[in-house]
Amino acid sequence: MLLLFSVRLVRTGIERAHGAAFRQLLHDQVNLLGAATAGLSLAIVMQSSAAVAILSAGFLVSNSLPFPTALAIVIGGDLGSALVVQILSFPIGWIVSPLLALGGWLAVKSNSQKSRQYGRIIMGIALILVSLDFLRSAVEPVRDSSFLPAVTSYLQEDLITAFLIGAALAFILHSGVAAVLMIVALVQIDALPFEAGVAILLGANLGSGLIPVWLTRGMDTPVQRLVISNLGLRGALAIIFLLIVSALPLSEMAAKWSLIGAQGLILLHVSFNVVLLVVTLPFCGTIDKISSRLISNDNQIPNTAAAFKPASNLDPNTLGSPKLALTCLKQELLRMSSLVETMFRPALDMYLTDNDQLGQSIRDLDAEVDRCLAGIRSFATSIPKTSFKNLDGLSARDMLEYAIRLEAAGDVVAKRFTVLANQLHVAHSNLSKEGQCELLQMHENILTNFKLSADVLISADPESARLLCLEKAEIKRAERDSRKKHLQRLQNGRVESLETSNTHLETLRALREVNSHICAIAYPLLYKTGQLLETRLVHDAIGHPLQHKKPL
Repeated sequence: MLLLFSVRLVRTGIERAHGAAFRQLLHDQVNLLGAATAGLSLAIVMQSSAAVAILSAGFLVSNSLPFPTALAIVIGGDLGSALVVQILSFPIGWIVSPLLALGGWLAVKSNSQKSRQYGRIIMGIALILVSLDFLRSAVEPVRDSSFLPAVTSYLQEDLITAFLIGAALAFILHSGVAAVLMIVALVQIDALPFEAGVAILLGANLGSGLIPVWLTRGMDTPVQRLVISNLGLRGALAIIFLLIVSALPLSEMAAKWSLIGAQGLILLHVSFNVVLLVVTLPFCGTIDKISSRLISNDNQIPNTAAAFKPASNLDPNTLGSPKLALTCLKQELLRMSSLVETMFRPALDMYLTDNDQLGQSIRDLDAEVDRCLAGIRSFATSIPKTSFKNLDGLSARDMLEYAIRLEAAGDVVAKRFTVLANQLHVAHSNLSKEGQCELLQMHENILTNFKLSADVLISADPESARLLCLEKAEIKRAERDSRKKHLQRLQNGRVESLETSNTHLETLRALREVNSHICAIAYPLLYKTGQLLETRLVHDAIGHPLQHKKPL
């Protein structure tokens, strides 16, 4: 569990610190080799090929990436995650203490959000090394037991079972890197025979291909084609490698080459992914055609769950019971927040690609958000006031006010982002690279705030509300910093910044406004717990705002 937590700690820290830059890096790829290199680099940094696959899937859905390029990025990410295993297997235990000290100091003491994320990353790397040492120490006594030789000897003889165990292990852990590191650690202390380790390793490569398939279930057909193609390629190559391994005297060959043990296993893992990349890269276009024939919209099973899902959570039968009515209001607010988040997620993608269908979809969702507000307003005013207690009445009013804020956020997305994107495409202009990264970073952070606001709405947790308020201040700071950097680029005579100055500044204001609306859920809770001041004005000793005296 420490190993899984550590890998996730590194990945989330990287995503929060540089998620926008990574999105821009993937979007800029124009050839397959560059795309594979970008995927490899991101997987090394994020320590997760599944995260790279999810990023690629997002661009594929918004038509920002063609299928061959997205597949090259995913395959390159698989090789990058294999190289991560090699890097983490080096004997660098001496660096754990300095990493923990530096990472902990940055995460706890730093005032900068990005520095705190760097602290998470550094601590995550240190904890990965610690967890591997714990794993070796925990398994070492089992090596001398009477039970382990019977199991390992069976797996050594039955490579197919070992292969399936490896696939299940990677899928259950939801991390190919963690699964392979665990297998390598077991082989390193002789708790697992080399032959069984090879079969389990090949199975783990298949299991790592299953992870993005599971994470993207229910998404559009292009995404299904991407992840299933990746799974099919990895599975076919893993089976071929398994057949070759079962036909060769692996132990004798490995001993002769002095590769027996953990290092030989790691080199086999890296070689597998190198072969996969070399074999796949020239045929990405052909795979696109084949997968489009095998997996098409016509072959998809209708989503009956969506068809029978009620349009609204507001049940008129609960109006007589304030508690049940408030629950219905909260559920409808969650649905409304999810709709606004769905609208906001591709907002900046419209700047990168001229897609009229995407803009129309956003406007259609805005109409549904308007209907949600009308339903909530009508429902809240229909609850008998006589049955309300004071606190229940205040809660209903706060929910209605938040629904108004969510509707305003939807209007910003539908009526300002779409217009700004259209103006950009009509003028045939592009934002500067620096400007794009700044906007995308703010966009990623606001998406995180959507999740946090939903948590506040559900749990009514004062600490989560306080954190949401702090994140709102971070967005305000980011908007101010981006505006200063943009003005500096104008002073330096950057042509692309001059041409798109109005778009950049208007987008900054729109992003900040959306974030302000969704963070409004925190204010009533903070007022109730006494954690929010009425004004930011400095007060004198008796509590009155200080007034400047007129100069003499």
